[in-house]
Amino acid sequence: MAKVGYIGLGIMGASIARNLMKAGHELVVHNRSRAIVDQLASEGATPASSPKEVAGQVEFVFTNLPDSPDVEQVVLGENGIIEGAHAGLIYIDNSTIKPETARALAKKLAEVGVAALDAPVSGGDVGARDGTLTIMVGGPEDAFNKAVPLFEAMGKAWVLVGDSGAGQIAKVCNQIIVGAQMVALAEALITAQKSGVDPSRVVEAIKGGAAQMWTLDVKPPRLFAGNRQPGFKAYMQHKDLGIVLDTAKAYGIPLPVTAVVMQLYTAMLEQGNRDLDNSAVISVYESLTNIKLIEPLK
Repeated sequence: MAKVGYIGLGIMGASIARNLMKAGHELVVHNRSRAIVDQLASEGATPASSPKEVAGQVEFVFTNLPDSPDVEQVVLGENGIIEGAHAGLIYIDNSTIKPETARALAKKLAEVGVAALDAPVSGGDVGARDGTLTIMVGGPEDAFNKAVPLFEAMGKAWVLVGDSGAGQIAKVCNQIIVGAQMVALAEALITAQKSGVDPSRVVEAIKGGAAQMWTLDVKPPRLFAGNRQPGFKAYMQHKDLGIVLDTAKAYGIPLPVTAVVMQLYTAMLEQGNRDLDNSAVISVYESLTNIKLIEPLK
């Protein structure tokens, strides 16, 4: 078993940290908000006051943070991970950030002898809680192989996609599809209800056919129950789509469908729904069609 640090204990990070502990790894934790640190400490984790303090006493240090600047600050800033660097330390980032940021951080860390893996995840809060995440990894193969026992505690699939940044490119591709799925689901459910057909029956009819997907399995029951709590917050989906479009611009890739999906999430945020689940983009369609999904059919 390894001694592992985890920094960033939000919806996803806290669940991942718990699964690492359940697998027998010794955990050191840090978070900007103290309450979750205290809670994990009561469950057996060791609290730390800074990223530097975490890094200085572990073999592997994870981050799971909202955006590229947050990761840069935690890794390279004052009392950051780089200040706690030591021989053999492996850095693993579960955040979704710009691929070029991941590559720049890997280069900086390599200068002090730290191997870096960009390892964004997919599977939402359910996957984090159940240990069934998909993990997309970029970085050195030797560091990846050493990290596999940790990935086994976190997920059901892990793939070394390529060199540094390749994990984030895979997440870009993932988010293109996820965003499109959430919007397609919203359009399908609203089409059924507006046409006078029970959308829950439509879901049952189509989910075993060519339309089958994780989104269709997981999201409709929550929407039908009126539960739009995250999950994966809409503003994070919006942020990720921004990374997608920035990456597309950098490589000269036209992504017209993703651009429209981004605009729909922009509308959702402007409605004041930034902290709802990404599937709650259906609220935009409810506004456009003047119906509510959870209203009974007449």
